[in-house]
Amino acid sequence: MSNQTVSPGALLAGRYRIAELLAEIDGARVWRAVDEVLNRAVIVDVLPIGDPRTNTLFDAARRAAAAADPRFLRVLDCDMHDGVTYCVREWAGGRPLERMLSAGPLTGQQAGWLAREVSEALENLHRTGQSHGSISPSTVVVTDAGAIKVVGLATEAALRSTGPGSPEQDVRALGEILYASLTGRWPGPAPAWGLQPAPIEHGRLLSPRQVRAGVPRSLDDICDRLLAEPPRHHAAPITSAAGLSAALSGVVGSSHEPPSQMDETVAVARQNGSVDDATQVVPPVLTPALDPTPAVVQQNGHSQAPPPRAAYTPAADARPVRRQSPPSHNGNGRRKPPADEPRQRGSWGGRILILLAVLALLSVIAMAQFLVKGAINKDQGSNATPDAPQSSGPPVPTNEKVTIKAAKDFDPKPKGNGSEHPEDVANTYDGKADTTWTTMSYSKKNLGGLKEGVGIYYDLGELTDVSQVTVNLVGDPTNLELMVPSADPSKPATTVGGWKSVANAEEAGESAVLKLAAPTNTRYVLVWLTSLPKDGSGYRGEISEVTIQR
Repeated sequence: MSNQTVSPGALLAGRYRIAELLAEIDGARVWRAVDEVLNRAVIVDVLPIGDPRTNTLFDAARRAAAAADPRFLRVLDCDMHDGVTYCVREWAGGRPLERMLSAGPLTGQQAGWLAREVSEALENLHRTGQSHGSISPSTVVVTDAGAIKVVGLATEAALRSTGPGSPEQDVRALGEILYASLTGRWPGPAPAWGLQPAPIEHGRLLSPRQVRAGVPRSLDDICDRLLAEPPRHHAAPITSAAGLSAALSGVVGSSHEPPSQMDETVAVARQNGSVDDATQVVPPVLTPALDPTPAVVQQNGHSQAPPPRAAYTPAADARPVRRQSPPSHNGNGRRKPPADEPRQRGSWGGRILILLAVLALLSVIAMAQFLVKGAINKDQGSNATPDAPQSSGPPVPTNEKVTIKAAKDFDPKPKGNGSEHPEDVANTYDGKADTTWTTMSYSKKNLGGLKEGVGIYYDLGELTDVSQVTVNLVGDPTNLELMVPSADPSKPATTVGGWKSVANAEEAGESAVLKLAAPTNTRYVLVWLTSLPKDGSGYRGEISEVTIQR
């Protein structure tokens, strides 16, 4: 077995079932996998045979395994199998800060609390004489519950060959994170972690308050003491995690409870019962009343990329209060911001005239319907024979929009793993074009040849006549089908064979209109993707909105 032969579906060391490639770092590959012994999601770093980082990774894994602070994700295993070196690490259920900041900066309370949690974890680590070595927005994760997790302790630096680092470097890196969280800009000379560089004036980095209005002065001062050389106003620099923890505690307090609005979507996910696609190996049961992009796998990418494309985090949303997303960086350019131009209002006289015209038109239509109905009934009455049942034709499409009550990802076993980013399913019917659900990344457009397809089925709450479904997509071309249960239309089928196709679209672009030959009475409809568009080095499907009509 080699690094290149480790692929989705492979069983590594007789235990770890490889599921999805998340990132590549200088030839090392980072995979999401399932520990089939303990039935849990894990991250597996795989080095090629003979890689010079092998001994360094073993040493880093041993040091990381000794860390006691629960905010650091654990190293679970590190060994060699058929010449391949692998390191197995805990999976974090949440979103990396890198993805959170792509939606905009945090509030002062959020940024200060997050930085203090990481600082306290580093403080405990530094007391043992160790350092993290690679603190960045991709290695700080906000979990589903709003807690903070730090990933890649020692192992991230080993994969990147940057050396073990030092406590002072950890603290400065955390200062950069605090600055970026407050401003949405990166305090460096070049773009990093999806952020544009912060402005510089006279060779000096502008303070957070100079970049963004509303930043608390106390946090502005802490950033200056962490990053400025020298700090303004002759303030003492902060060079230790202990000093930073104390300074931040004086601003945001010492509670470990996350701010009440640390993440709007976490509360939504908790209410809906949706969970992370990786940590939930067996998908949750859909109830009548049922939420982080992720980024493309990149060469020399981050081992903590956006989930579940993130190397350490899934896609269960853990973002701050949602803001309007910036333009996509993946080149799709298909998301359209909502139009917010105010509409000009006419005069009261004009409104009254329009109202009268509408009333008159409705009166004419009602009278015409009454006369036509009477004529039809009279004609039917004259031609009908006693006791002859009158047949009714198929329901007529009304184009009325149907309210979606709930939805669930559909990736049935054994060919599927039972879960396909369930935390993002609600994004497909939230009325927002800039929130999406994505499939995992596959090596081929036919889902790597691993399965027939993958999709989402929607619960309409009751049996409903469905005549048309419109699916807004990101990326092209995409092949998809519209399916309904082939047996009981009031129950979702659990296998692909339990659904029947009623419409399809080949090589669809931004929008696929799936129109049924005749309205079908069903409670559940399945949008089933069978061929995916190119996305970076792989293939990935993406749905922004689904609209169902009677």
